[in-house]
Order: sequence, then C-alpha cells, then structure tokens
Amino acid sequence: MIKNVLNKFFSGHQRSVKAKKHILGSLFLKGISILISLILVPLTIDYLNPTRYGIWITLMSVIVWFNFFDVGLGNGLRNKFAIAKAEGKDELARKYISTTYAIITIISITIFVLFFIINQFLDWGKILNTSTDVEEVEKLVFIVFSVFCLQFIVKLINVVFIADQRPAMNSVINTTASLISLIVVIFLLKTTDGSLLYLGASFSIINLIVPFIAGLWFFNTSYKKYKPAFKYVEFSYVKELMSLGVRFFIMQGAALIIFMTDNMIITQVSGPQDVTPYNIAYKYFGIITMVFTIVTTPLWSANTEAYVKKDFDWMKNVMKKMLLLWLGFTLVAGIMLLVADFAYELWVGDKVKVPFSLSMWMAIYVVSASVVMIFANFLSGIGKIQLSLYHSIFVGIINIPLSIYFAKNLEMGSTGVILATCCGVFISMIFQPIQCYKLLNGTAKSIWNK
Repeated sequence: MIKNVLNKFFSGHQRSVKAKKHILGSLFLKGISILISLILVPLTIDYLNPTRYGIWITLMSVIVWFNFFDVGLGNGLRNKFAIAKAEGKDELARKYISTTYAIITIISITIFVLFFIINQFLDWGKILNTSTDVEEVEKLVFIVFSVFCLQFIVKLINVVFIADQRPAMNSVINTTASLISLIVVIFLLKTTDGSLLYLGASFSIINLIVPFIAGLWFFNTSYKKYKPAFKYVEFSYVKELMSLGVRFFIMQGAALIIFMTDNMIITQVSGPQDVTPYNIAYKYFGIITMVFTIVTTPLWSANTEAYVKKDFDWMKNVMKKMLLLWLGFTLVAGIMLLVADFAYELWVGDKVKVPFSLSMWMAIYVVSASVVMIFANFLSGIGKIQLSLYHSIFVGIINIPLSIYFAKNLEMGSTGVILATCCGVFISMIFQPIQCYKLLNGTAKSIWNK
C-alpha cells in the first residue's frame, strides 16, 4: 500500500516530480531545523536572559538589513540561471554565476570599508536602547558584521540550489548550521556565563563555514560545469542581471522596511524586553510560514521553466493545488491560536508572557502572507513584478509611521507593529490573484503584463 501511495505521489510531469522530491526532503530537514530552533530559544534565553536575548534578536535584525545591498542580484541570478539551464545553455549559466560572484564580492568589500569608517561614530547603546553591556555589544557588532560580509558571498550557493529547483540542498546547509549552533549553545551554557560576544561570534562563524564548505564541494563535483571562475566573469552581463534585479532590489528594500524594522520599532517604543514575546509569537506561528515556504520555493524556478516552455496547463494545475493546501494551513493556524498559551508555557515556561492579541494578529499575518506567497512566487518566477514593485514602494513608505502610530499612539505595543504589517499584506491579497488569473488565461494587458 505504501509503495502504491509513493508511486502515485511521484507520478506526473517530470517538473512536478522533481519539485515533490525536494519538497519532501526540505520538509524533513526543515522539520529538524524547526525542532532545533524551538529548543534553541529557551536555551538561549536561559543563557542570556530575556532582555539580552531581545538585544541579540534586534541586533541580528539590523545585520540582516544589509542583505538589501545585493541590489537584487541574487534573485536576478535565480531567474537568469533557470532560463539558461532550461534552454541548455550551460556556459551562459556559468557566466551568470561567475559575474554575480564577482559583483557581490565587490559589494561586500565596499560595505565592509564603509561600515568600518561609519561604525566609529555609531552609539550602539542608543541604537539598541540599552545601557548595559554596551562595550560587549560594540565588539559583537564588529565581529558579526565582518563575518556577515563574507557570508554575503559564500551563501550564493543557496541561490544556485534554489534556481536549479533543489531547495532540499539549501535545507541541508541550514539544518547543519542549526545543529552545530545547538551544540555550541549547550557547550556555552556549561562552560561560560551569559555572553553576547561568545554567542554572536559562534553563530556567525558557523553560518559562514557551513555554506563555504558546501560551495567548495558542489562547485568541484556536481556543479563543476557552473563553477565560478575569473575568465567567465562578463561585466557586460551586469545590466542583464540587473534589469530584473533592480526591481527585486527595490522590492527587497521595501520588505526590509516592512519586516526587519519591527524589532527596532518595538525596542524604541516599548524596550528590548518586549522584543522577546514578539519573537516568541513570530517563531511559533512562523512554523506555518517555514513549511509553506518549503512547499512554494521550488515553484519559483519551476514556473520560470514552465513559462519559457509555454506550459500554462501545468502552471494552472499547480496554482489550484497550492490554494487547496493553503486552506489546510489556515485551519492549522486556527488550531495553533486556540492552544497558543499552552504551547508557549510548554515551550518557554513562565519566563515570557505573550498577549492573546499579539498571537491573534500574528496568526492572521502568517495566513495572509502564505496565500500571497503562492501568487508572488508565480509572478517573480515569470518576471511580471511591476505591480508588486509599486505595491512594495507604497507599503514601504507607510509601514514605519503606521507601526509607530499603532504601537505608540494607540498604545497597542508590539501588537500594533504586526497589525501594520498585515495592512500591507492585505493589499497584495487583492491585486496579485487578479494579475495571476489574467496572466494564466492570456488576458493580461498593460500594467498587468509587466
């Protein structure tokens, strides 16, 4: 019976079968990663304490902002590589990869030099709204940011995996890093007092070494024909990569404002201690987002390939299945909301209290963001993102003042911050389904076809 079920599941179009295999592999690995993440949260809070944990989370949010400076090249490479591979142009794909590595390296060096100069004038105590551990935080910022500049380069291997519809390999890298991080936290708990410096430096180095080794291995084995090399760097391709990449860059910038400023706003309005319950709720309901991301990620590049080959029937079929799956995830989110208080207590004990209103809006956010993910992956995969670009700019402009208004003026605290984020997502839920319908049925014109 099991064999029959597996044979049925793995039947169908070759593109679908490949996606299913990597979805299953990613789900298994991500399941391990989620479990590790759930274990890490209480251990890390025990090691640091809730306030210092809030400082750590906020600092990491600030560091992640700098992903913005890839100017969309990662997503540009993702689409261009998928198209070149679908057309059997391996040497062109190698040139795209080599050129992207070269540009990202130049950007990373530039960012580090600028940071080294500017950092001398920054007061991280005020930025993170803390008067304790300031000297330690300043040292940590320098170490974490320096290592991040290198991560910026080595993590391009993840883009190649996703572009090649092999996200499970990306999950192998992330799960390995998470497992090593867990071992390190346990070691630190037993051997040191709570140190932001030790924790941050360890996590940063782990997340550098693991993808670096993965890149070395794969570019010398199964991806040898795509291995980046100086002779394949073609700066004339920068414009081609950037033509789509710039639009992704602007959208990434808006997403950065929308999602990565939340912790900073909460820190400034309510204090770093309120970042911790927000982060707990985000991680709890974020399980849905993680799983749904695993399912939809392979579809980006699969849609790119299908669109190049004009396989509209396949794209319509996949869209319908994803929407049915989303309804199931919506039910799961409702159940998670009902048992949230029990889950929090079981997970982190009584050290952190999460308001029900925060849990409710976080659940609404993950459900809304998940359905948008279906349409956004399709539109991004085929490069029809002009409307999404305009939406991103609009939401990026209003998000911070709206978050501050809800959080401070209406005294909603961290709940107000996630409510403001939901407002932006709701707009996507209106226009993106309409655009996808028009594109799949060949009726998209003007802005709907850009």
